[in-house]
Amino acid sequence: MTVRALTGIAMLALTLWAAPAAEAAALRFSSVVIDAGHGGKDGGSVWNGLIEKNLCLDVAKRVETGLKSRGVKTVMTRRTDVFVELEQRARIATRVPSSIFVSIHFNGNRSTIISGGEIYYRSAAGKTLATAISSAIKSRVTGGTRGIFRSDFKVLKETRQTAVLVECGYISNKREAARCATPAHRQKIADAIVSGILAVRAK
Repeated sequence: MTVRALTGIAMLALTLWAAPAAEAAALRFSSVVIDAGHGGKDGGSVWNGLIEKNLCLDVAKRVETGLKSRGVKTVMTRRTDVFVELEQRARIATRVPSSIFVSIHFNGNRSTIISGGEIYYRSAAGKTLATAISSAIKSRVTGGTRGIFRSDFKVLKETRQTAVLVECGYISNKREAARCATPAHRQKIADAIVSGILAVRAK
């Protein structure tokens, strides 16, 4: 068999191998369930004068605005400072047909040198979405991300559809907390999340 023939076979094999991967990168959904973490009696992390639940709701509303402006339907698990059980958040998400679930949080750690976002997933489709959001945050947001991680967080485990949990940054880190305190930075985070979501949406 000639080198040219071998090259042709190799190219065909590469094409056949790559096609499923390209198809897997696109997710089919018409709605996004946006989950603002914590709320009410559950304040989440509290560091450097910031309360996580407030930051989560602010970014969630900004993500909602960004998606709606691009014609994507949204459902919020909470719109005000109320406590919603994790099981209820998953039930809300599961009731929305043809949807994905994006839970928004901020992080804290006793090791205050840690900074950067983190995106968690549980399924293969979730990994696709997490990767896209992580890439968008790295390219758009100061501080970037520490990467994507598989996790069995309850909201990921109990939500039936594609789901991710986005930790937008460590408010235990003084420099990152100072950024997160500004509306401009939170808007950049929201825009990056929206960009990541749209990047994997099937055309």
